[in-house]
Amino acid sequence: VQLQASGGGLVQAGDSLRLSCAASGRTFSRFVMGWFRQAPGKEREFVATISWSGGSTKYVDSVKGRFTISRDNAKNTGYLQMSSLKPEDTAVYYCAAGWYFRSQPSEYDYWGQGTLVTVSS
Repeated sequence: VQLQASGGGLVQAGDSLRLSCAASGRTFSRFVMGWFRQAPGKEREFVATISWSGGSTKYVDSVKGRFTISRDNAKNTGYLQMSSLKPEDTAVYYCAAGWYFRSQPSEYDYWGQGTLVTVSS
């Protein structure tokens, strides 16, 4: 499956932003979808994941209550709605697809190219 993330940009602290992950190729609905981020000089970290049906989600503690992961299998698209953004959310955000409902980057087999989110204070 090929993934393309979009929707990043420059926003101010407290603003909202929605990222999209468009999938093509293999059946998107069969995959778990995750969002990860990588800030300059830091390792890639888990942000959120959603099961193939959308019935289960998991978040890193730092985004709980602010970010919402969702998917529309009919449109082969996943989303990450981000609210109350903070400067520490600044990073390149990647969407990924895999077979397991996990939080480790190594568990995901397919990756999008990343979209930059910059949050100014």
